[in-house]
Amino acid sequence: MGSGSSPCASCKLLRRRCAKDCIFAPYFPPDDPHKFAIVHKVFGASNVSKMLQELPVHQRADAVSSLVYEANARMRDPVYGCVGAISYLQNQVSQLQMQLAVAQAEILCMMQPEPELPAIHPSMVDCDTKSMLLSGNNTGDFGGQMPQFLSYTSSNNNVIQDPLKRESLWT
Repeated sequence: MGSGSSPCASCKLLRRRCAKDCIFAPYFPPDDPHKFAIVHKVFGASNVSKMLQELPVHQRADAVSSLVYEANARMRDPVYGCVGAISYLQNQVSQLQMQLAVAQAEILCMMQPEPELPAIHPSMVDCDTKSMLLSGNNTGDFGGQMPQFLSYTSSNNNVIQDPLKRESLWT
């Protein structure tokens, strides 16, 4: 029996007398009945009892903690349980690593100095090219493509975003 004369949470739920050597008493205190109720609902009291009896005493507390975690995960996601949560988090880590790599690549591109254009001696440029550049008429020999090059800006659309936002598993 647990502390005092109050039966443990498992014995309360199962409506039985809590013995001194009750295997559940150290791990399912009477002040937290929900903890055993959810484990019992998912795994069954008999199965939990068998699992705990097969383990050494020093490992039982960790086993109960794992059973409670898995039972809570199974209540949220009956098919995948905690594996579903782990897969979701691994996928999220993978996406964030990809976004980080893209951001680091953009930073490296920004930090590299602009390539210098070769110096053109004024005598090498003919009068037609000079007049075209000075007049602002950029459609001359470039076939209307010059404004496109002059208005080029860095695109910020390289960040990969998940178009299907998932809800949190914990809400």
